[in-house]
Amino acid sequence: MKPEHQDLVLQACGASSLCVGAKIQTLWSGYGEIVRLQLQGSDWPSVVLKHVKFPEEAEHPDGWNTDRSHTRKVRSYQVETHWYQNFSTNQSCRTPACLAARSYGDEMLIVLEDLDVAGYDQRRTSVKDREINACLSWLAHFHTLFLGVEPEGLWPVGTYWHLETRPDELEAMGHPELKAAAGDIDKILNECRFKTIVHGDAKLANFCFSEGGRDVAAVDFQYVGGGCGMKDVVYFLGSCMEEKQCEKRVPGLLDYYFSELKQSVKKDVDFAALETEWREMFVYAWTDFHRFLLGWKPGHWKINRYSKQLTKEVLRKLKL
Repeated sequence: MKPEHQDLVLQACGASSLCVGAKIQTLWSGYGEIVRLQLQGSDWPSVVLKHVKFPEEAEHPDGWNTDRSHTRKVRSYQVETHWYQNFSTNQSCRTPACLAARSYGDEMLIVLEDLDVAGYDQRRTSVKDREINACLSWLAHFHTLFLGVEPEGLWPVGTYWHLETRPDELEAMGHPELKAAAGDIDKILNECRFKTIVHGDAKLANFCFSEGGRDVAAVDFQYVGGGCGMKDVVYFLGSCMEEKQCEKRVPGLLDYYFSELKQSVKKDVDFAALETEWREMFVYAWTDFHRFLLGWKPGHWKINRYSKQLTKEVLRKLKL
């Protein structure tokens, strides 16, 4: 660990010394790593260090190594740093505290609270109702908290699959009817009346659970930005359920999300209008992500019958 990086952590955490612990994960396309640091002489027994180092040559697993891809990733880490330094949530949509963040040329460091120590030490690759509801509740409270808030310093339009940032994938997709409609779908989502800040990458892997699965916290805010809350909801549901589960369970899970949203929304918000609009946006948000997958990785398991049915529904609506 470089001396200046070590000094940043020690000073931010009031620690006398540190020890580099286990690597939690390598960042996408080899852009660095996330490691746990053990501290001595600090109120924080450990912290998590997100160490971004821009590679000379990226290693994308599906071959999307372009200047545009690199520029997008660089911007995403700048956005995440801004998010942690300038935005805060509450216990209903828990995120790790940011203890320090700094850039060093082609390297960026973000020092974060260790959520394992805070009681969110469980990760899930499959989930039951309790965990799904916990995540939907987190999203509802997050969307309520930032309803009407301008995404200053963040992505103007959140999510990593936003059409404007993915022209290469659009060009590569082989569904001519959906390709032609992509701009209209994007416009409908962007022009919705009720906007919030979306997490932008709300997949199951980015949620950390308490031991019983009732409480949850979220990480990874590289693609946080403005937009319709349904973008997060459809992406989360698609990340933890296969097509038959989606067909059977999505209506009830949407009801649960909106019940949580209603309980947390401010009284001066026209909730009936909000719910009506966002329910209408559900199929557009799902189809928008389906559009991205068709160009990015046409063999992806999420390209299933359920997604194709919703896409057909949207294309019919656009013809009316």
